[in-house]
Amino acid sequence: MDLHKIDTEKRNLNTMDIDTLSSLEIVKKINEEDKLVPQAVEAALPVIADVVDQIVAAFNNGGRLIYVGAGTSGRLGVLDASECPPTYGTPSEQVIGVIAGGEKALQYAMEGAEDNIEQAVEDMKKINVNEKDVVVGIAASGRTPYTLSAMKYAKSVGATVAAITCTKNSEMEKEADYAIVVLTGPEVVTGSTRMKAGTAQKLVLNMLTTASMIRIGKVYSNLMVDVVPTNQKLIQRAKNIVIEITGASEAEAEEALKTYQSTKAAVLSLITGLTGEKVYEVLDAHNGHLRNAIQSQLK
Repeated sequence: MDLHKIDTEKRNLNTMDIDTLSSLEIVKKINEEDKLVPQAVEAALPVIADVVDQIVAAFNNGGRLIYVGAGTSGRLGVLDASECPPTYGTPSEQVIGVIAGGEKALQYAMEGAEDNIEQAVEDMKKINVNEKDVVVGIAASGRTPYTLSAMKYAKSVGATVAAITCTKNSEMEKEADYAIVVLTGPEVVTGSTRMKAGTAQKLVLNMLTTASMIRIGKVYSNLMVDVVPTNQKLIQRAKNIVIEITGASEAEAEEALKTYQSTKAAVLSLITGLTGEKVYEVLDAHNGHLRNAIQSQLK
């Protein structure tokens, strides 16, 4: 393995003297490099949009979005997946994060797990990856054996396969149906891909799930109308959303949320005057798209 050929393993000429600098000078160097990340992501936007389209199609067909990675990449995938249910009210099995080494690897470094290609196949079989799914392999280097093996298996069973990498002409790029290549360049500390590469991966993952959730009707205007009010903050957010959209009083919003146990249903009822099961029927008829449901009743 020749690491020198991998973009993220090359030395950064701008930070060769970083060990001689003051704290302020070090963080300025890091900040200067971090500013390059959004530009690198911008270059990949067309492919990111293509992957969003594939995810939306999968969701509409009963499929799932499955992230696969090792180390930092795997943790970022699990993080993004775990935030979808509370934010968008999705079933926990709709967006899944798989990390080499399993749950223990979320907290502890298990770098050897990234080489276990057999376990990758077993992990994919365990969650029954199939032709309805979109599987996204994540690796800064584009060569992680565990991730590449998972991608190959997913492809063999007909799943749509994408990759998020930070180096060009990688094995994962070649294996993927859709390759999101974000060229962040050498890291401040050579090979520390939890930095710029990790930041780029997080930005891309944010886009994939957020854009997909918007497309399937989880957002009205820019409000998360499928938020699950599982704590005091989210209960208040749901109430604020109902008030913001409908102009209802706090008491009216509370009553509607109590009645329908759903932000969308509460909004639809308050705006259109619908009540009872008819509220849910109209939402279902429009696949949960609140804007379309409202417009259908106000014509």
